[in-house]
Amino acid sequence: MPSNPAKLKVIWLQGITCNGNTHSFLNDPALGTLLETIEFIHHPLLPCQKTLKDLVKKVPKSDVLIFEGAYSAPFERAGVEMRTLLPALAHKAKHIISMGSCASFGGIFKENDPEHISGIVFDKENGSGPLKAMQEKVITLSGCPAHPKWLSFVIDMISAGREILVDEFRRPKELYAYLVHNGCLRNEYFEWKVDSERFGTKEGCLFYAQGCQGPYTHGSCNKILWNDVSSKTRSGTPCVGCTEPAFPKRDLFTTKTYMSIPSEMPLGIPKRSYLALAGAAKSFHIKRLEERLIDDHA
Repeated sequence: MPSNPAKLKVIWLQGITCNGNTHSFLNDPALGTLLETIEFIHHPLLPCQKTLKDLVKKVPKSDVLIFEGAYSAPFERAGVEMRTLLPALAHKAKHIISMGSCASFGGIFKENDPEHISGIVFDKENGSGPLKAMQEKVITLSGCPAHPKWLSFVIDMISAGREILVDEFRRPKELYAYLVHNGCLRNEYFEWKVDSERFGTKEGCLFYAQGCQGPYTHGSCNKILWNDVSSKTRSGTPCVGCTEPAFPKRDLFTTKTYMSIPSEMPLGIPKRSYLALAGAAKSFHIKRLEERLIDDHA
């Protein structure tokens, strides 16, 4: 019988964080199986080999360094500034994962201190983070929080020694080549310009009236469902664009328009084509799409 492959040695380090990605990770339905393939040298919540104090006394080698939260150079862990701790751990890691939008681009925390907070490779769209020189071994898993199955995918790929194709922000194409708009159950409403006027309904498109960012946002949220059940748009809540470098945008639940025309076209759609199709769609009334899917009073 061949021996089982050695478990990946993983360090999970937190910067400035709300713990959202840790809690997302702990809600992975396949967590038990995943934990059979990895061993935590350090994790802030799970049983592990070393405490933070142990970690800074002697920086260990690791197969994967996962960084959660925004980066700030003077921010301390176990009395050591992040400007010292993160590069030291990164140099001894074979692979690095920026877990969540704060670690990837600065995220929400950057809004409070835009000059001193960033992601580990990217500062919003700019590749000026502290690990920019090591970005070839960084995988970006943006999201607020990132989907737990996205992390499982990357861990499985690393464990199998397979190449992970990435986009310009180091996000796996297998996960981020899609738009959140792809697979949305409301796409027919979008095509025929039938709007939803409030959250939580099963009917209508959330783009115009509720500011849904699905047509602008890279992510497989409607392909790999949360808890294997749902997504924001399926539950009647607009996508907020949390996987993108510019997140969070101002006026979160508003789509800016000029004379009912969006100021920004959906990604990859020429303006002339969009206007022609939208104009034609608005001239029709599709009775089926204007009715409730489930009539409670029938």
